[in-house]
Amino acid sequence: MKTAHDLVTAAKSRVHEVALEHAEEAIRAADVLIDVREADEYQAGHIPGAIHASRGVLEFKLSSTPELTSRDLKVVVYCKTSGRAALAACAMRDMGYLQVQSIAGGFDAWLAAGLPVVSPLAPSFD
Repeated sequence: MKTAHDLVTAAKSRVHEVALEHAEEAIRAADVLIDVREADEYQAGHIPGAIHASRGVLEFKLSSTPELTSRDLKVVVYCKTSGRAALAACAMRDMGYLQVQSIAGGFDAWLAAGLPVVSPLAPSFD
């Protein structure tokens, strides 16, 4: 029986992971940046320009969003540490997307490097 770790390891062997030091360049060159974490994770903070599509519904969102159906899109995906992103990138490759990359280390590595993050605005009671 395979474990989640086994599946992630296999996925990472099939997809291109962009090293953190090249992530900003990859994002600039991409047509779309997709955050595949859960909604609460995305709302707590995300990479600027990222759209949200949780890993559990990614294939459905891709299929039902006309702007995302072109298989020639240059896509960068990320999650918290890179496991879900690798699985998402594999699923996208299986769907026929030709140019999908994931960010090595995910959002945690991005945050630790001090790279820009969109954070929710704190409510103001002024």
